[in-house]
Amino acid sequence: MEKLAVVVRIAFRNLFASRLKTAIVGGIILVGALLIVVGTSFVGSIVGGMSRSIIGSAAGDVQVYSSKSKDELAIWGQMGSDPDLAALDDFSKVKAALEKVPNVKSVVPMGISGAQVTGGNTIDLALGDLRDAVRKLKAGDTSPKVTQAIAAEKAHVRHIVTVLQGDQKNRAEIVSDTRATNAEEDAVLAKASDPAFWQSFDADPYAHLEFLENKLAPLAADADLIYLRYIGTDLATFGKTFDRMEIVDGTTVPEGQRGFLFAKMFYEENVKLKSARRLDKIKEGIDLNHKTIATDLDLQRMVRENQSQTREIALQLDDVKAKEMVARLQALTGSKETNVEKLLAEFFKTDDANFHARYKAFYAQLAPLLDLYRIRIGDTLTIKSYTKSGFVKNVNLKVYGTFQFKGLEKSALSGSLSLMDLKSFRDLYGFLNPATEKEMQAIEKEAGVRHVDRKDAEAELFGADSEPAPPDTGRDIVANATPGLNAVDAQNAPAAAAIHDKTVASAAFSQSELEHGAVLSAAVFLKDPSKLRQTLPQIEKAGSDAGLSLKAVSWQQAAGFIGQMVLLFWAIFVTAAIVIFVVAVVIINNALVMATLERVREIGTLRAIGAQKPFILGMLVVEAVVMGVVFGTLGAAAGAAIVSAVHAHGIGATADIMYFLFSGPRFQPLLSVPSLFIAVGAMIVVSAFSSFYPAWLAMRISPVQAMQTED
Repeated sequence: MEKLAVVVRIAFRNLFASRLKTAIVGGIILVGALLIVVGTSFVGSIVGGMSRSIIGSAAGDVQVYSSKSKDELAIWGQMGSDPDLAALDDFSKVKAALEKVPNVKSVVPMGISGAQVTGGNTIDLALGDLRDAVRKLKAGDTSPKVTQAIAAEKAHVRHIVTVLQGDQKNRAEIVSDTRATNAEEDAVLAKASDPAFWQSFDADPYAHLEFLENKLAPLAADADLIYLRYIGTDLATFGKTFDRMEIVDGTTVPEGQRGFLFAKMFYEENVKLKSARRLDKIKEGIDLNHKTIATDLDLQRMVRENQSQTREIALQLDDVKAKEMVARLQALTGSKETNVEKLLAEFFKTDDANFHARYKAFYAQLAPLLDLYRIRIGDTLTIKSYTKSGFVKNVNLKVYGTFQFKGLEKSALSGSLSLMDLKSFRDLYGFLNPATEKEMQAIEKEAGVRHVDRKDAEAELFGADSEPAPPDTGRDIVANATPGLNAVDAQNAPAAAAIHDKTVASAAFSQSELEHGAVLSAAVFLKDPSKLRQTLPQIEKAGSDAGLSLKAVSWQQAAGFIGQMVLLFWAIFVTAAIVIFVVAVVIINNALVMATLERVREIGTLRAIGAQKPFILGMLVVEAVVMGVVFGTLGAAAGAAIVSAVHAHGIGATADIMYFLFSGPRFQPLLSVPSLFIAVGAMIVVSAFSSFYPAWLAMRISPVQAMQTED
């Protein structure tokens, strides 16, 4: 102990005696410890934010699906397509099996798919409203409300025709050659603008509507084809389990009812009037990201698009609204122009000085004259999807509202998946239900369909020795389907073809009917998420014991390429830490070598008075360790101060992806307490390791050589 005390005293004396060396090496150690604390805390917080985003918006702690699936489950898809998953035929059995696992808290049925929908162009919407009003009139409703609605919609359609004629005139001035299609369009517009056409409308409204819908509506090609990705689920259970979910507009879908909820982010981005959406984005850029129209090219582009793309607004206006719009725009711009599109272009000519006033005026004065959303809350949305066998399935769903996940309001990834009731999802995906099966059996019986085994199908269809068909009848053969409620396959095609476009008979369903049916996967929440790895094999074993072929994957794996970003962040951090470690070792080693060579005479003197090599080695190593402890601690403390300061003020999310990474609008990293000890320990190891080579050099010097002086 006495020898150790002497070594420590000499080490401290040397540190204070060589302040420059101590400052250089200590500074390197301090920076290294600081980077470890800050890096670990920042990366850990980002990974934690991503995990909360993924778990809270779609995945749960664990995803369970059939081990018979061709592809692996990926909630956000793989390479732009949804994975091919085998069905879990009866969710109630899956739920019962999983609830026996001690760490399982709740199980939510799920299925993810997509479909293309369109809200119709402006004429489609106007003609739809006109048809509804006509239908009410034909049903005997002669109230002033109905007759006024018919008159207003007729005026709206006539105004649209005027706008389209203006478009035709503008194109004729630009394009010199005349095509046959232009002549056809001119003929349609001429008929639709003829006063005689509208005078005869009331005599045969449906014939007139058919002409307008089939001939006129295609001329206003302002409809967007929207690709919807949606989760089919038990909406009540989903809302209770994913506690960050909240309704923004409208209401939730009532229990036991069919319905649809748009993700708020998706609804704003894809359904809202484009001019209004661009205004929103410009405002976000200015207010949240502190950009200016004068310097930001993206904001300038949106301003130009608003000025040039005014047709979408003009088509919405009937004569009454058009006159009111002109009056309001003249007052706002100070212009005497009477053309609504030119006035809109002038209004949208915004800069940093007038933008906020124009933005406020748009929503206060212009928006009340417009439909800001093509698909409104309360509308019926027709969703068409292809089953695996290629048949088209239609489902009409009421849009009850929009939702978002708290803290992820601006995340495009969390806001990309809308919600649909599970029963409608099954219909769209092609799952058979008891009612459909019963109807198929009736159709097969009526058609004289005969079932045969799969192995005999080829012989029955093509074999010469097969039993001849009954006289005067066709021969219909259906191979036996695989047991279970699977998606409609080719063997069910004859019956499926007859019922694929059948309107849903009943909108209501029971909880039992919801649970006793097919799903593609199930989201599982755990009581203790830290035991996730131990729980995965327990879930698969519980499924096996219940006769189910289940595969359980963590939220990270279920998220597909999004989940791999977590590994990427850790890989980047580990790589950076290794680089810092190596650089620190090299620099500290060089500094210690130079310092050791400057102390040759001192070391020789110590050797001459009896100091042994282990003593010299210990002295140099202790010096390095002391620097590691002192400056490593200072660096860890400085890193902790930086993390605490950033947490207090936060870093605002300036892009959609940042909301997902931060799991909220601001990044507020949490200090990783273990990183403090890791940082200090790492710097001690680096310092001690770096001191061995200089110590080895020092021990090779003989006392005589060390004590020689240069003349």
